[in-house]
Parts: sequence; structure tokens; C-alpha cells
Amino acid sequence: MPRELDEELRAFLECQRVGHLATVSRAGEPYVVPVCYAVSEGTIYTPIDEKPKRPGAVLRRVRNVLETGRAALVVDRYDEDWTRLGWVLLRGSAELLPPGAPEHAQAVSLLRRRYRQYQTMRLEERPIIALRIERVATWGTLH
Repeated sequence: MPRELDEELRAFLECQRVGHLATVSRAGEPYVVPVCYAVSEGTIYTPIDEKPKRPGAVLRRVRNVLETGRAALVVDRYDEDWTRLGWVLLRGSAELLPPGAPEHAQAVSLLRRRYRQYQTMRLEERPIIALRIERVATWGTLH
């Protein structure tokens, strides 16, 4: 069952700008990459945007999601004052939302509101990873 994101958890996720998406291949090889994200109810959205990558190649995170349907996102805050350290780990099923799907349009809207850089990118033409939150772990100070 997805865990409801309480107000403190949601505020922490909204304040941070980057998360680290972990996926795993069918062979069990882990892969972690920094990502931008948006939160909606029990789902995290992260786009496959237009930043330079290998042309024509399917990104490893996309392959892994298609192969296993599992992912995790860690969002953390570091501070030299270690009483302010904190992180959130969100785990669950993952799927690729194709362009044109109603949920895809909602995700694009959320991502564009959160990151001005996405205003000029053609996100509506690219898939978006949807992480359905099933488990939540937290540590440290989230406020």
C-alpha cells in the first residue's frame, strides 16, 4: 500500500531540488543517477529530458524500469551543522508514461511549475518515469 505523504515529508521534498533515482537491471545490477522530480499524491515523476546524452541510446534507467518495474528515490539534505542532516527514501513500482497519456500531461505541468528550465523543453514529446510510492523511510531532521 502506498504511504501517504504527510505535511512534513511533502514540505521536505518540495524544498529539495535534486533526488537520486535508483533502478536495477534484470541481472540485479544497480544504477543510480541524480534527477529532477515532482510530487503528486503517492507518485514521484521524473522526466527523460533534453539534456545531452548519447543520441539514439535508451538510457539505462529507462531500460531498468522497463525490465524490472522497480525504483527508489533518495532525497537528502546535507548541512555542516549535522543536527540538520536528513533524508527521505521512497521505494515502489515504476513505469514509463508515454507522451499523450493524461497522467503524462499532469506530470509535465507539475515539472514545469517546479523547474523553470523545463518551460522551453519539449517534455510532452518524451516519456516520464512514474514511481508509485509503496514504502517510505526517513532519517534525521526534515524541517
